[in-house]
Amino acid sequence: MSALRRLAAPLRRRSIQITIGLWILANIIVAAIAAGPFDHPDFGGLSLTGMLIGADINMVAVLALIALTYRLTRKRAIPDLATRAPQRRVAAREVAGLIGYGVLVQIVGALLGAALGWHPIGFHLAGTLYGHQEVTPAEAYTWAGYNFLAYAVAPYLYFRRRYSAEALGLRSSNRRNDLLVIGAVLLVESLSEFAGLSTALFDLSPRQVLLGAPFTFVLYLLGTVLPTMIFIYAILLPRYRKLTGSTFMTIILAGITYALVHALDAWTVLTSPTGVVLSVTLLFLQYFGPGMVKAVLTLRTGNAWVHVWAYHAISPHTIIDTPHMVEMLQIKP
Repeated sequence: MSALRRLAAPLRRRSIQITIGLWILANIIVAAIAAGPFDHPDFGGLSLTGMLIGADINMVAVLALIALTYRLTRKRAIPDLATRAPQRRVAAREVAGLIGYGVLVQIVGALLGAALGWHPIGFHLAGTLYGHQEVTPAEAYTWAGYNFLAYAVAPYLYFRRRYSAEALGLRSSNRRNDLLVIGAVLLVESLSEFAGLSTALFDLSPRQVLLGAPFTFVLYLLGTVLPTMIFIYAILLPRYRKLTGSTFMTIILAGITYALVHALDAWTVLTSPTGVVLSVTLLFLQYFGPGMVKAVLTLRTGNAWVHVWAYHAISPHTIIDTPHMVEMLQIKP
């Protein structure tokens, strides 16, 4: 009974209750839109109902990965990320400045993509996850370079002058446990991907995989994985922890932030009220959970690199996006 009480304890928190309520509301919104006509872009053959079911299943997987992470780190000394952040007044100013900077970078990226005749330069390359948008190598290289410089290099250089590598979560305090967490989470997530929507990798020839997978790994590492690590989990996460004083709120805010940085991805539809509502709702359903997993991995290990290898660079991106890159590069079997 005591174990059940421990599991149920978080449900008494207002932040958790509000989050659950918003998740239910998001399900209702997508279900209502799916029941009526809506001129949405090609979602790769997936219906809105199918995407909704997939998002709910993914949330179950997310909660399982969070539980696994807590289990694997239960015996290690858990670092307090709040101690790595500056005083509350400074932390609040830095959070506000970084969020404002992030909004500006998104807008400039969208405008730059349009000016060059491409898709918006969002946090994900066009054709990632939703849709089947064709991209050229020049567009892919520009996307990766822009995001790497804007979200990773510039913030890193600014904050690294003021804070140590440890304060930014770029140094391990327990390599053995970090490797255990990385290996276990990567294995479980990879098996989950292969059992779900990522079987397209098996349709490639060995030559296509050998050439396409390393290219995909490097491109997405620069274009979205390292930007995510530096911008959100190395810099914002400790400051969220300092400002909220709550591990639960820090995890929730990280999930929301991770969803919002994808707001101008190529698949979103922002030209109609229905499109805006649907896009925002799908952003929440798709990215909120993964954003929370990355936060838990960082909070429990104090190492922002852990989520990079356990739950981003290889799975899902290399597994999911290699077929997309093979097609872009026109790699023959």
